[in-house]
Amino acid sequence: MPRLSEFYGIVIYMYFADHAPPHFHAIYAEHEALVRIDDGAIIGGRLPTTAGRLVEQWRMLHRDELSSNWALAQVPTALSSIEPLQ
Repeated sequence: MPRLSEFYGIVIYMYFADHAPPHFHAIYAEHEALVRIDDGAIIGGRLPTTAGRLVEQWRMLHRDELSSNWALAQVPTALSSIEPLQ
């Protein structure tokens, strides 16, 4: 599972050849959520409120890069790192 980004203790991963819909995994401490790329809906798990807000801010900034990485992960081929939330 390639690590795409890390910020404020939150780590973002994406699995190769993962199931639809296009999503990424956000992990914060013992919490994990599957976050849909297109609209930010949490389709599995949960995050604390503040971590969830930070992930959503980051997702909105990097939606195109996440979509590109999703396409690469389906091949599968190497994924690109994405800048952390500043």
